[in-house]
Amino acid sequence: MTIQVYNTLTRKKEDFVPVREKKVGLYACGPTVYDYFHIGNARIFIVFDVIRRYLQYRGYDVTFVQNFTDIDDKMINRANELNITVAQLAERFIEAYFEDVKALGVREADVHPKATEHIPEMIELIERLAAGGMAYNVDGDVYFHTPAFAGYGELSGQPLEDLLSGARVEVDERKRHPLDFALWKKQKPGEPAWDSPWGLGRPGWHIECSVMSMKYLGDTLDIHAGGPDLVFPHHENEKAQSEGATGKPFAKYWVHAGYLNINQEKMSKSLGNFMTVREIRKAFNPEAVRFFMLSAHYRNPINFSSDLLKQAESGLERLNNAVYNLRDVLGKLPVADSAEDALAAGLGAYRERFIAAMDDDFNTADALAVLFELAREANTYLKNEHPSRQVASIMLSLFEELGEILGFFKLHEDSLDARVEELMAKREEARQVKDWATADSIRHELQSMGIILEDTPQGLRWRRK
Repeated sequence: MTIQVYNTLTRKKEDFVPVREKKVGLYACGPTVYDYFHIGNARIFIVFDVIRRYLQYRGYDVTFVQNFTDIDDKMINRANELNITVAQLAERFIEAYFEDVKALGVREADVHPKATEHIPEMIELIERLAAGGMAYNVDGDVYFHTPAFAGYGELSGQPLEDLLSGARVEVDERKRHPLDFALWKKQKPGEPAWDSPWGLGRPGWHIECSVMSMKYLGDTLDIHAGGPDLVFPHHENEKAQSEGATGKPFAKYWVHAGYLNINQEKMSKSLGNFMTVREIRKAFNPEAVRFFMLSAHYRNPINFSSDLLKQAESGLERLNNAVYNLRDVLGKLPVADSAEDALAAGLGAYRERFIAAMDDDFNTADALAVLFELAREANTYLKNEHPSRQVASIMLSLFEELGEILGFFKLHEDSLDARVEELMAKREEARQVKDWATADSIRHELQSMGIILEDTPQGLRWRRK
């Protein structure tokens, strides 16, 4: 079976064939670290975490690079507001980023490059573009000249003239063309700056991703990923400047996730519906947030609301209960006789259907549907008069194997320290003698330590906040 990937550049699904056999270079645009990231960013991070996991599951050696933009206008303005340096601001919110994505089950990239650590390479790339007649200097500001690159507009699917209508472009009468964009910005008073052939200044936003992706993945990436708002101008500009410098295709596959709305409205600070993951984590299980994001195909728009997130929590609980039930009874079941062989062998069909869903442009919605069917079969099977260890073990292994791809069913892989275990034991003793006040007090104490307890018909469960 071959993985099919929808390519924004060609606007169709294509067979996935990487540049180098069995090796994948995946680059996803990371956050600008001036604040906590919002729930729309979370969808991007979760989706491309799953795509990376699935490619690894299918035998590819994946190198995943995700950058941090740690210098731009937003960074400078926010640092001034807080009366700290841009570097201090970046350090604060990079640390916050790792805390929040860890809660969402997102693994760290193989490389997390920072823009400020790659200034010499950016200057070098700009010099190459200038030498080729694609960039020009205006009093210390260096611009990419879009008409000099014949393929400008290919990614967004519009000719140069049409892009001018409603385009997000910087107004500057010194530019030769309205769509020309900044590669290097002359220093303004009080701004951080680096020395360059054009004087003190800092890089433009677009140049950083070209430099950092090609440094770690080569001139042609296998997959360049990001949100839908990045297609134009950011990714269009990346493509132009990269291909203008190298003469090679910048990325084989451009993959973009769909928009996330809040209560059927576009998320924005002006509408008062702007939500960060840091805020969401206080009210909802972050694993349920992950489940919600994967319950729709990544290219489809998705609507976020408290009611829908509660539904996601219920759906995740159904799957978790099936897994817990299998784990709880596995050691107590007898070994199967030959009559169970056919049932055990048939369970492999779930894996095949899961893979077929994921091969079809990483369709996590259909993949989750397969897991729900497996959960129903597992629950029904355990109610049989004589369930066997063999079949239950295969079911559990399937859940864990396929759940690993989506980032689920590993809730207890980390251990509790002795103090937490002691408190949980005391709480259980209090419950046995119906001392509810003590039991509730211990629950609150554990919650303050980041441990959430859940009393279920199958017994006590815990998770980290």
